Amino acid sequence: MPFEDQLGDAMRSTGDGFAPKDSRALLDGALISGRRRLARRRAATVTGSVVALAAVGLGGAWASGLVGGSSGGSGGSGGGSASVAAPPRSTLPDKVSVSAEQMIKNLLSLLPQGKTSDEEGRGTDGPDDKFTMPTASVVFDDGKGKGSIAISLSTIDPAGEGAAGYVTCPSKAITAYDHCVAEVLPDGSRFMFFQGYEYPDRREETKNWRATLVTPKGVLVDASEYNAAAEKGARISRVNPPLTGAQMKTLVTAEVWKTTMAGAKVPSHEPVRRREPSGASMQRELVASLPKGLKVVDQGNQGGYAFAVVDDGKGRSLVGINVQPGMGDVPLQGTVSTLPNGTRVGEEQRPGEKGGAGVVWWTVDTIRKNDLRVVISAFNTGNESAPATRATPALTMAQLKAIALDAKWEKLG
Repeated sequence: MPFEDQLGDAMRSTGDGFAPKDSRALLDGALISGRRRLARRRAATVTGSVVALAAVGLGGAWASGLVGGSSGGSGGSGGGSASVAAPPRSTLPDKVSVSAEQMIKNLLSLLPQGKTSDEEGRGTDGPDDKFTMPTASVVFDDGKGKGSIAISLSTIDPAGEGAAGYVTCPSKAITAYDHCVAEVLPDGSRFMFFQGYEYPDRREETKNWRATLVTPKGVLVDASEYNAAAEKGARISRVNPPLTGAQMKTLVTAEVWKTTMAGAKVPSHEPVRRREPSGASMQRELVASLPKGLKVVDQGNQGGYAFAVVDDGKGRSLVGINVQPGMGDVPLQGTVSTLPNGTRVGEEQRPGEKGGAGVVWWTVDTIRKNDLRVVISAFNTGNESAPATRATPALTMAQLKAIALDAKWEKLG
């Protein structure tokens, strides 16, 4: 799905009052720098920028990413995505009938013994339009402190790239977290349990643990919990969120959610991407383009972009590239020039944006006459949220520019 469509869906879902307050990994990663700028350009059409979404409580629908390929397996740090999955378009009210009260009751029935407060829910019996998602959230206290727990129900193409993004562990080069495990259950459902933080740079120690289930029939059950009474703005009230990984798994795999969603209309397939190259081809060509002497220690991709963490013996460096068609009207940043063939080039060196101490961000952004945009970035760290591991990125600006201007990006499919 094109990024602007993801953003539109996200804003619509937010307007519906999506209850779970989880914005884990929202725009977390260097690889979407080009898409961040796209968002700035299109911000006026959706009343606010992508960055603003972090403050509006998008809930569990912002996942680790729309994952294409991966170099690592489930449960490890190797290979997730670098993107962010937007909330799936929901058509639930057509054939699903559940009240806010029932959603709350179902959630409470699945929690262990303890006290609950601030119970909120949303059903399909309200006056809202077809994008409504059933949700429920509570503040739970088992005697060890208050923690927020929330759950949402929706549908998604179970065979699509978006579904994979909800249940694939991200790379630690892109998202800082403690642990993640992904598995296929006996009934064919895919499950992921993620233990991370509300803020990847750890400026606050609010922990965000998340369990996500995608069933073979396309039911998406997404639950999040925090070690505070709220996602943001509440003091840490316990060491860890209230539910263990096993309890979170029991919560999202409960039969009641599948029963609730039994009549939901499930998307048969995802929209075809607009001429974006595949993640696999992007990954292959990025690695092939790297200068000699660089060891690739981590990598990942999704249609339209790829990343690699490299090390030349002087420290790790994150490198990411986006290839986006139809981007001719994007204003370039930094020092801008135009080549004889009409290609516009923007070169910029700036501090990192994710809080890592001493991090610098070098970018070469190019737009060809056919409106194809190729933007490549490099950092002097293997994770933008972590401190710098070296003085400068492993690639020079000249090397980044050469990769971005390579004609091969126009030939990928």
